[in-house]
Amino acid sequence: MPQRPNILLITSDQQHFSTLGCTNPRIKTPALDALAAGGVRFERAYCSNPVCTPSRASIITGLYPSWHGGWTIGVKVPEDQPFVGDYLAQAGYATSLIGKAHFQPLRSQPGSESIESQPLMRDLDWWRKFHGPFYGFEHVETARMHGDESHAGQHYGIWLEEQGLANWRDYFDPWPETEDKVRRRHKWNLPERFHYSVWTAERTIAAMERSVAEKRPFFLWSSFHDPHPPYLVPEPWDTMYDPADVPYPKIAPGEMDAMAPHFRKTQEESPDFSMYRETFGPHGFHSHLHDEQAMRKNIAVYYGMISLMDREIGRVVAALDRLGIADNTLVLFTTDHGHFLGQHGLVAKGAFHYEDMIKIPMLARWPGRIPARTVSRAMQSQVDLAPTFLAAAGENGARPPDGVKGPGPIFSMQGVNQLGVWEGVADRAREEIIVEDRIEPTKLSVRTCVDERYKITVYRGADYGEMHDLVEDPGELRNLWSRPECAALKSRLLLKFVQAEIRREPTRMPRIWGS
Repeated sequence: MPQRPNILLITSDQQHFSTLGCTNPRIKTPALDALAAGGVRFERAYCSNPVCTPSRASIITGLYPSWHGGWTIGVKVPEDQPFVGDYLAQAGYATSLIGKAHFQPLRSQPGSESIESQPLMRDLDWWRKFHGPFYGFEHVETARMHGDESHAGQHYGIWLEEQGLANWRDYFDPWPETEDKVRRRHKWNLPERFHYSVWTAERTIAAMERSVAEKRPFFLWSSFHDPHPPYLVPEPWDTMYDPADVPYPKIAPGEMDAMAPHFRKTQEESPDFSMYRETFGPHGFHSHLHDEQAMRKNIAVYYGMISLMDREIGRVVAALDRLGIADNTLVLFTTDHGHFLGQHGLVAKGAFHYEDMIKIPMLARWPGRIPARTVSRAMQSQVDLAPTFLAAAGENGARPPDGVKGPGPIFSMQGVNQLGVWEGVADRAREEIIVEDRIEPTKLSVRTCVDERYKITVYRGADYGEMHDLVEDPGELRNLWSRPECAALKSRLLLKFVQAEIRREPTRMPRIWGS
């Protein structure tokens, strides 16, 4: 039987699809550029939901958020379902998650018990004893924060102390948070050698070395935290890019006039978003008005965060060569969702389904299986990763791994197997992409359907929506939803949307008898 391939999934957090050096000469990402040169770069990859928890859970379940249960941030992903790591472990894989997880809320309560919560995250004695199992991973080393956020600790805190940084808490916001906490901007006084990107790379390499020593193939998720805000990075990365040289997109006059109401409100000084809130304020529902110079500096630091992360990804990829396993390792790089850097007047993230938010960078390399230096416009979704990984682990990629029990991914996953597309033997595996987004159960529920040319977005209980022609209007400046001359097109796209919704219904168990 052929040796099973290793599967290395590398992700960033909240990375705009344009921030790769191979497509944007303003940014330096030599490691990611080399991955792209060694395999395929996808131009039409999309998230399942533009929020961390639901998109990450889609990666490991092959399900959309409305089915896997972690429908937004602050909602626990139920653990009573099969994950891709469970299937691969049954086939003999060592399964590990290193870095950010974010499957559980920051606060724990009965019915939503969370280990990714305070004050447990700073209880290092507890984390010294815990390494899994966790969401299909038998081995976990994780940390939750971004930048200097207060919810630091877990296995990263342990590592910092092992590196000699006993006072690591001084570099992060205090817990419980206080009003007089240090306001760090752009330059982080944390020495570079203690940065969490360095930790993620180092522990990823250790996990690979352990699997090689055990002579087991691995499924390893190396989950980097950046470039998610706050825009903060150690020197010299904070000044690597000149704010005057970074691209600064501006909102076009009148482009929000035909958009949904919550888009237009972002351009007000003090918008009233109370109609969208029940408990917690949703991401992005605030004023997005900003100062150009401040935004330019944020973009420059965002680029620096990516370049530091890229250096560490380079260390991880180089370790594959050192260990002699590069040729038998499928490497997939992507992110959880996009990020606004001033496009359409918007900042960071929210329920604004422009391409900047829902389209993601994606690269795949597998020497001898995926042709080098290729670019694909075949549509990719995060829900496709789990079934594709299972196909890659199967004999000749034709079926899931031997030894997998139960109904199997063909019945329990909504994603499609993209291996033939990745290998260049199939033109496409899907006709459209579905993106979900829910704010509160009754306040704002959004679904978008994207095909090769058009995008249509529907809001539950609303007669407004968005429709864009991505060929004639790639900047998405003209909403066609209410234009009379586009009525027939809208009807056709809505029918396509309904058919896509019907097709994606999962079937956990096959029917095996007539009774």
